[in-house]
Amino acid sequence: MSFTAEVKDELSRIIPEHETCCKAELSALIRIEGKLSGKFRLEIVTETAPVARAVVRFLHTIYRLKTEVTTRRSMLNKTYNYLITVPAQIGLEDAIRDLGILTPDGLEMGINAQLVELPCCVAAYLRGAFLGGGFIANPRSNFHFELACDHEALANGLVALLAGSGIPARAVQRRNAWIVYMKGAEAIIDFLALVGAHRSLLAAENVRVTKSIRNNENRRVNAEMANQAKTIEASLAQVRNIRLLIEKCGIGALPPALRELADLRLAHPDVSLRELGELAKPPLSKSAVYHRVRRIDEIARSFAEKEEAL
Repeated sequence: MSFTAEVKDELSRIIPEHETCCKAELSALIRIEGKLSGKFRLEIVTETAPVARAVVRFLHTIYRLKTEVTTRRSMLNKTYNYLITVPAQIGLEDAIRDLGILTPDGLEMGINAQLVELPCCVAAYLRGAFLGGGFIANPRSNFHFELACDHEALANGLVALLAGSGIPARAVQRRNAWIVYMKGAEAIIDFLALVGAHRSLLAAENVRVTKSIRNNENRRVNAEMANQAKTIEASLAQVRNIRLLIEKCGIGALPPALRELADLRLAHPDVSLRELGELAKPPLSKSAVYHRVRRIDEIARSFAEKEEAL
């Protein structure tokens, strides 16, 4: 089962406490996946069995409407979908108007404000919208959220509801649909918390924590490798300078303090300045080692400059 299917399965089992929340959720589901035809004949298509059960439950318990459910199999991808038909009957037109889908001026393209007056109804509406057209990528691969709808006004309304709940999202047109999308673990986890998908939230949060730990460890390893590479590169340059001095004037020409450090560097070309200082007798601080190394480099550079001048 995909992560999206797991989230929808969890959300479809939530039974809102208030009838207003039930209406908000049902309205969003119908807006996303429903179609009106004929004399107020309603058809709702979903690929998720738990969502189909939720739609039927709402229609029966809130409006006492008769429904017909047909299971169909796609010959193209061998998957099943569910057609919920609400035939023309007494009470259907009133239900559609009560759900804010039909107004005296025609179909509502945005979101009826009366449906989302309370925070719990906002959460229910967003839950219904996700059940209808939502997608969340598996957090193990990427944190990505999309919610598809058929009208710009509805997409912008969903973005506004999310923003009002502190969740940033954007809407963009893609072919003949409008997509509400968000990226990043924090926004998606906040959405799951808002709509009540607590089990899925914990799964996503565990993945986020694991990724964070792994990323921190990778950064630490990369930093250590970079520092080690710099240490090796600096050590090789120091060895080259020491060998240049030996070639030009002999190591005995160096002051005793520099001669001791030169011998240590030649004997231990792969250690850091701090470790080099610990090998000295008596031990030297990193700062003392650095100053002696810099003095050796200056002497070697003066020899090199004299040769270039000749």
